[in-house]
Amino acid sequence: MSTNASAVNQSIARTTAATRFVTLRGDYGTGDFVMHRGGVLKEVVVAYESWGALSSNHDNVVLVFGGLSPSAHACSSNEDPSNGWWEYMIGPGKPIDTDRFYVICVNSLGSCFGSTNPSSINPETNEVYGLDFPDLSIEDIAKSAHHALMDLGIDHLHAVVGSSMGGMSSLAYALMYPDEVDHLVTISAATRALPFTIAVRSLQREIIRCDPGFKKGRYNPQEEPTCGMVLARKLGLMSYRAAEEWHQRFNRARVPPERKSNERFGIEFEVESYLDYNARKFVKTFDANSYIYLSRAMDLFDVAEHGGSVNAGLAKIQTKTTLVIGVETDILFPVQQQQEIADGISRSGRSVEFVQMNSINGHDSFLVDEEHFSPVMRKYFESTLA
Repeated sequence: MSTNASAVNQSIARTTAATRFVTLRGDYGTGDFVMHRGGVLKEVVVAYESWGALSSNHDNVVLVFGGLSPSAHACSSNEDPSNGWWEYMIGPGKPIDTDRFYVICVNSLGSCFGSTNPSSINPETNEVYGLDFPDLSIEDIAKSAHHALMDLGIDHLHAVVGSSMGGMSSLAYALMYPDEVDHLVTISAATRALPFTIAVRSLQREIIRCDPGFKKGRYNPQEEPTCGMVLARKLGLMSYRAAEEWHQRFNRARVPPERKSNERFGIEFEVESYLDYNARKFVKTFDANSYIYLSRAMDLFDVAEHGGSVNAGLAKIQTKTTLVIGVETDILFPVQQQQEIADGISRSGRSVEFVQMNSINGHDSFLVDEEHFSPVMRKYFESTLA
């Protein structure tokens, strides 16, 4: 199998039976997709999944953006009954109720789960993009989702929802297309990255690039820089959860003798085993170039670029209501950043609800803490229908 064919098949293999694809017409129908920070993509594809039924006047659409690592498979369906990454949140009778809403989850531009990304084929060279892929921005992710919806005949959203990187994407969508969004939900997001967060992600990218298998981004899809990706993901996993959760889950528990590594200085503690297992599981499904491009896009995002200051950028958001959720134990997107979003939108006279969650699960709380998140989200979405 050629490298090109292998890359294409790898991308397709990462999607599910429920995944659909939109080939964008490009900006102004030209076929070219102009990137926010320069460069052009041709033949852009956006992967998505959907649940529920579109109303006759198209007024019940909820767009969901995921974080860095998820696919478009946010919840199960008849076509794919496997659990999605936000299974407890989306579905019939759930907080984002698919008996009422038509829910679309897009795979971010740059991600390796079906949308155009660095492992895609550049139609101008018939080779994998690799690091020739243009600089990626959160704005590009928002624009690609917008263009996909327009091509699907959807020109207005009841709500746009995003968590983590997806929260940044939802912010970008609402300020770039202010007349097309009625309601906005951002969870554990930020108007721009803090130095600590940039430092963590920068170190992750450096670890990946230092792996000899990275080959300046020209690695064979069958021979990705696994060692670098495993280490980078371990660092990410440590930052996604809170220290107290690690303490309560693992304390100083040792792995049983049959699971101990024979390697000197190998795995000794259960927390090490957890990190190793989950990191290796992740790298089997995710592309290294996608990881560094999406990571960098989060670092570069700055709402202030859309008006001269953060508050001026947020003032462009014209939603009827906004829900902002932050988590007290989140070290990547601290709760004060959620307060900044809420305060900035409120200053422009918009209705904003800010909820500060007391969850032990850190940044990943929205993925696992159904007890805290479900009631808040259910109440909010019911209020948008009042």
